[in-house]
Amino acid sequence: MNEMVTIPREEYDRLRAAAEDLADLQAYDRAKAVLAAGEDELIPAEYANRLLNGESALRVYRHLRGLTQVALAEKAGVNRVTVAEIETGRKQGSVATLRALADALELSLDDLTA
Repeated sequence: MNEMVTIPREEYDRLRAAAEDLADLQAYDRAKAVLAAGEDELIPAEYANRLLNGESALRVYRHLRGLTQVALAEKAGVNRVTVAEIETGRKQGSVATLRALADALELSLDDLTA
């Protein structure tokens, strides 16, 4: 048989709020641990807003890393024109090219393609 407990609504609401607060604190602790382990990074609002506004992820992350198109192309082993064409949307780039660019920028492939 199911056991039931009856408590005042006020107590129920207080317990529910405490449970939500605990979940928020646990999520915060997990996020801090991921950052501390170097598994993720904080992106300044200026760059996050550029991504949210639809600017090329390749361009935004290249600027965040302080690289020119030439420097990124050399680091990734691709042609500078390819970098420019991907940034402007004239080309999508092959998986191999995007992987090389992501590696050069120390990103996941998803960061460039999402």
